Amino acid sequence: MTAKTLREIPYSVLDLSPITEGSTPAQSLQNTLDLARHAERWGYHRYWLAEHHNMPGIASAATSVVIGRVAAETSTIRVGSGGIMLPNHAPLLIAEQFGTLESLFPGRVDLGLGRAPGTDQLTARALRRDGRSSGQFFPELLAELRSYFAGESRVRAIPGEGLNIPIWLLGSSDFSARLAAELGLPFAFASHFSPEYTVPALRLYREHFQPSDVLDQPHTMIGVNVVAADREEEAHRLATSMQQQFVSLVRNQPGPLQPPVNNMDEVWNEYEKAAVMRQLSTSVIGAPDTVYEGLHRLVKETHADEIIVNAQIFDHQARLRSFELVSEIFQSGS
Repeated sequence: MTAKTLREIPYSVLDLSPITEGSTPAQSLQNTLDLARHAERWGYHRYWLAEHHNMPGIASAATSVVIGRVAAETSTIRVGSGGIMLPNHAPLLIAEQFGTLESLFPGRVDLGLGRAPGTDQLTARALRRDGRSSGQFFPELLAELRSYFAGESRVRAIPGEGLNIPIWLLGSSDFSARLAAELGLPFAFASHFSPEYTVPALRLYREHFQPSDVLDQPHTMIGVNVVAADREEEAHRLATSMQQQFVSLVRNQPGPLQPPVNNMDEVWNEYEKAAVMRQLSTSVIGAPDTVYEGLHRLVKETHADEIIVNAQIFDHQARLRSFELVSEIFQSGS
């Protein structure tokens, strides 16, 4: 298998609508809309938002609502979920919500689905409606959802029925890789927080892929944390906000995205540092040349068909600049 060049690969945005220290969800959502408008101009292919709950640093909990607003603020970029955590919802409601989005913005909507709660267990119990809503029932819930789009259920999803809305399965282990392969669906892997399983999961997906009405060959996308800046040292300083966010998760103390610091050794201990650096081992941080080399290496190692970029950067203007530099790298990459 020959790896594609960066210029040949669609590049996209994964946005968690980060809430920064001292700011508000309202401002975070305005930043999301601003980034989406810029991303469209910079040639990004998709703009995906992720479902998380009870997270003080993430404003995209009502994911379908935010997707609709992003779609209304743009005109060509694909919009969607990266992802909707299907076990949190009645499949009929997701069919109706995304059927509505596709009806309003035809040909632009993606439905990326995950099976994790996207939150802690207490919040998961507050979200989920019955015992079938645990992750082990994900294949059954997915089949139910697809039946509404196909018009194969006695209960009809209107809007939704008969619409061609691309479904992606998302994963951070081998479960969704196997299911996506079995069903012949595109597969997106969360390399931005589960890097060590990236290559094994993609290999498993490709080896077991069964052609379907959706795809005749495997199609993969990987999530990558990218922090780019004009100067190397500035990029590494900006990345300390992301590192602090992961420290807070290790401590089970999630909070707003923190401003960058000059010395992370004043923030984490050795155990926390090792845990965070392991989770962020595929992150690409630096000036444009460094970012190019990092992305080129990831594509060569994974043979990904697409890249979706996450950037947890405290300052909005610095975040915009990072995404702008990444777009330039993809457009010029060979």
